[in-house]
Amino acid sequence: MKRKIVILFTCVGRRVSLVRSFRQACSRLGCQSVIIGTDTTKYSPALLCCDRQYIVRPIADKGYYQDISKIITQEKVDILIPTIDLDLSLWAQKRKSLARRGCTALISKPEVVAVTHDKRLTHRFLVEHGFDSPDTLSARQALKNRKNHFPCFLKPWDGHASLGARVVRNREELKFYSKNVPNSIVQELIEGQEHTVDVLVDFAGQVRCVVPRRRIAVRGGEVSKGVTVKNSLIIEQCKQLVETLAAGPGVITLQCFLTPENKVKFIEINPRFGGGVPLAIKAGAAFPRWILQLWMGQNPRISFDRWRDGLVMLRYDEAVWYDK
Repeated sequence: MKRKIVILFTCVGRRVSLVRSFRQACSRLGCQSVIIGTDTTKYSPALLCCDRQYIVRPIADKGYYQDISKIITQEKVDILIPTIDLDLSLWAQKRKSLARRGCTALISKPEVVAVTHDKRLTHRFLVEHGFDSPDTLSARQALKNRKNHFPCFLKPWDGHASLGARVVRNREELKFYSKNVPNSIVQELIEGQEHTVDVLVDFAGQVRCVVPRRRIAVRGGEVSKGVTVKNSLIIEQCKQLVETLAAGPGVITLQCFLTPENKVKFIEINPRFGGGVPLAIKAGAAFPRWILQLWMGQNPRISFDRWRDGLVMLRYDEAVWYDK
């Protein structure tokens, strides 16, 4: 009889490719998969690609955890995979209690999630541990500072999906947007090539694979065109950063710039699968299969950097159809 693995994706949204990748991984391992998705609306394409779909209350609602907890018990969920930033803090707090119920959450410790959620703390952590990061000020500090260099970059310290993020070109724009973007911070505008980096961390906290992806085009905060880049400097610094932070298990997504001076400057850390991770998976970093093997206690042959260099991803919209 095939081993059954029940996987729950929270806030599954548009993660069709990620859902399919885990389904394919289960099949390749000879396991029966039950893929469960949750969302706040039935109009979610990835939800319709799951074996079982649940409509739950919004994350901000106190009943959200109750909804997910009930599903975990009812479906006997083995692995929980958060897909967006908004509920990471919740699952970080609940990771131990979920483990006692037989459910493994791919989420970092609460203190790690706290650092990554607050971009002010992220900047402080990076600087204190010797990693380059753009100069960062609160909006109030920036307005008081007459030596500001424009253009600069304004964004919420607790933002996600690039909401509220924008280039500010002069003091008048800084005044306007700092009033209209809640919890805003102002950062030095970095010149260079922006990269998103996927870092696989096993259940023992070891970094097992690092895949940088250069961003060619971005839509709604998520990469729409990208290319894998086997840059040893980026790979090594990302490995050191994730180890220093003690993030994981699962895939940790870093954002950084490679400057014209060949320096790596980090801007964000997301302790979850990034939206562009299908590129890394297609390039040969078999994250879903490796994660499942590690979860089952196997010792997969994970190659740190033997993935395809220079693979380009050009994403496009695809439809999911169903009768209302």
